[in-house]
Amino acid sequence: MEWPNHAFANSLFHNLPPSNLIEEPSSEGYIPTLSNEDPVWHIFVEGKERNLKHQINALRSIKLELIDRKTLSDTITFDESKGPVMIELGAIIEPSTHFIGPCFVGKGATIRHGAYIRENAWICSSALVGHCSEVKHSILLPGAKAPHFNYVGDSILGKAVNLGAGVKLSNLRNDGAEVFLRIGDAHRSSGLRKFGAILGDGCQLGCNAVTNPGTILGCNSTVWPNVTVTGVHGENSNHR
Repeated sequence: MEWPNHAFANSLFHNLPPSNLIEEPSSEGYIPTLSNEDPVWHIFVEGKERNLKHQINALRSIKLELIDRKTLSDTITFDESKGPVMIELGAIIEPSTHFIGPCFVGKGATIRHGAYIRENAWICSSALVGHCSEVKHSILLPGAKAPHFNYVGDSILGKAVNLGAGVKLSNLRNDGAEVFLRIGDAHRSSGLRKFGAILGDGCQLGCNAVTNPGTILGCNSTVWPNVTVTGVHGENSNHR
C-alpha cells in the first residue's frame, strides 16, 4: 500500500521554498526544509538526517539578527540548559512567556502572554502562539495560529491554519505505544511514539476540537467545535 498524496509535504504545504538553512532566508524568513521523498512526519524521526532537531541545531551556524533581551519584559524567562533560544529581531514577545531551548522564533512572529515555547519548536515569521498555548517539537509555518489555550506537540501547522480556543493536538497514546496511522480501514506504522497532527494549509479547527495522535488533514479541511478527529484525510475534508 502506497502512502496517499496528502502524506507528503508538496500536497499539504504549497509554495514552500526549496530552501537550505545555510542560504539566505526566503521572503517569509527561515522555514524548515520539508522533504517530498518521505512522508512528512519523518521530520520527527529521531536520528534521521535533516530531522527537525537537526535543522534547529543548524540555525546556530547562521548569523541571525536576534532580539536584544534587554528590551524584553523581565517576566519573560528562558531555559537554555539544552540549547539556545533564538528569537529574531522583529518578533513580538509579550510578558510572562517561557522559552526552553533549543527553539526558534522568526521575525514578525507573535508570542502572547502566558505562552510556553518548549524545546525544538520552530515558530516561523508571522505565526502566532497565544495566551496559555504550549508548543513542543513542532513547526508553525508562516501565518499559522495557535491563539488561545492550545496544545501543539510533535505537529506541523500549515500556512493560514487556525486553531480555535481550547484545541488540543494530542501526541501520545494512553498506553504509550507506537502511533499508527488510520487510512480507511487500514492501520499503518508511523515509526513514532509521539506524533500529533499534520494540518495542511488553510485548515480551520473549531473550539475545543481534539485530534488523536497521528492525524493528518489535507489543505482547507474543517473540524467543527467539540469534535475528535482520527486518521488520514484528504483536502477539503469536513469533520462534524
